[in-house]
Amino acid sequence: MYKCAIILAAGKGKRMKSDLPKVIHKVCNKEMVNHVIDTMRKANIEDVNVVIGKSAEKVKSATQNRHVVYSFQKEQLGTGHAVMCTKEFLEGKSGTVAIFTGDAPLIRPETVKKLIKYHEENEFSATILTSKVDEPAEYGRIIRNNINEVEKIVEFKDCNEEEVKINEINSGMYCFDIEDLLSSLNRLNNNNAQGEYYLTDVISILKKESKKVGAIDTTFEETLGVNSRVQLSEVEKIMRKRINNYHMENGVTIIDPNNTYIGPDVEIGNDTIIYPGNVLEGNTNIGKSCMIYPNSRINDSIIENNVTIQNSVILESKIGESTTVGPFAYIRPQSNIGKSTRIGDFVEIKKSSIGDGTKVSHLTYIGDAEVGSGCNFGCGTVVVNYDGKNKYKTVIGNNAFIGCNTNLVSPVVVNDNSYIAAGSTITDEVPEKALAIARAKQVNKEGWVDKKGVWK
Repeated sequence: MYKCAIILAAGKGKRMKSDLPKVIHKVCNKEMVNHVIDTMRKANIEDVNVVIGKSAEKVKSATQNRHVVYSFQKEQLGTGHAVMCTKEFLEGKSGTVAIFTGDAPLIRPETVKKLIKYHEENEFSATILTSKVDEPAEYGRIIRNNINEVEKIVEFKDCNEEEVKINEINSGMYCFDIEDLLSSLNRLNNNNAQGEYYLTDVISILKKESKKVGAIDTTFEETLGVNSRVQLSEVEKIMRKRINNYHMENGVTIIDPNNTYIGPDVEIGNDTIIYPGNVLEGNTNIGKSCMIYPNSRINDSIIENNVTIQNSVILESKIGESTTVGPFAYIRPQSNIGKSTRIGDFVEIKKSSIGDGTKVSHLTYIGDAEVGSGCNFGCGTVVVNYDGKNKYKTVIGNNAFIGCNTNLVSPVVVNDNSYIAAGSTITDEVPEKALAIARAKQVNKEGWVDKKGVWK
């Protein structure tokens, strides 16, 4: 049966006190609305419509890689009105539409699948995702009939003495038969004190037509929405714990889960050990038996097996197996570090490839370069890749030895098995097996101190 999803993401979120729309605030470094979109896809729903309104272009920009379509809600006149704005998306379709909110990122794919399966197997016109809580507070109560179907939703202020004791509450997440939903939307009105259209009124319309309405419950945690920075931090904590537990259950050692920050799309191989203070983000893939010591940031990178990283930043790059990085190294985007390589302290690599077994041990900058295997860089080497207007490439062959405090002024080629003397500034090609020396001859001026009177 055809399935699609609508994600409500048009609200501004005034309590966030932010210039950003609420749904693009991040939880574990991913926008809340993208968490929900990705959950729909993991639940095998490909056709996703996002309802946008306030700051629509910002939401579009944040979701542009998710291959969704959009409906525009010019005025925010309630949840029912938001769904009314999707009529063009729904018309001509038959099957099931799932409706979720873009500010509730904790919902799980298996819960979405369970909701849809329950809805379709029982041939309900609508199915409500609910939660059972010890203290239902001011949430709307789910009233069931004698065959356990939903009779109505009663708002807290309208509950009688018996209804207020009910602990099953409405999460604001639903499945609908598309044709029944469209028919009900045509009869939805805003005859209430707020002048808004409520999606819960669709349930009343369906019941008046003797349609079947069901409900299935999940944990309250999964349905938590975010309306403030405090709630954002609470959801972040839950999501972080969920992610870290997943990795530990799959063979990763996390020394201090409360102080380890792993994004939802990060993959980590078994027997890797992660110390506190690490931030692993984006589509990062870390291999097996790696050692990630404290306080590194790794984003959108591939770290192969048996790599050791200490207190370093790695962005959009690849680190080969059995390589060591850091401490205090900075691997900038589009870098490719080979196997069994050493990138040491205070080394910066920018848009460069470094061959297998090469050692760049300390205080060195390599930018826009292609470096072979088995090379050794002395302390303080600089690839001078920028002339103030353009950037140029440096090519270094295999087994080259670069002495301390060398400047390689790009574009330049250093061929295989060559040596460069310490303190050289290289501007011309270095032949294979040659020794290049490019520094001024030392001159000692005897008695200069006394003549100048420097020391009294």
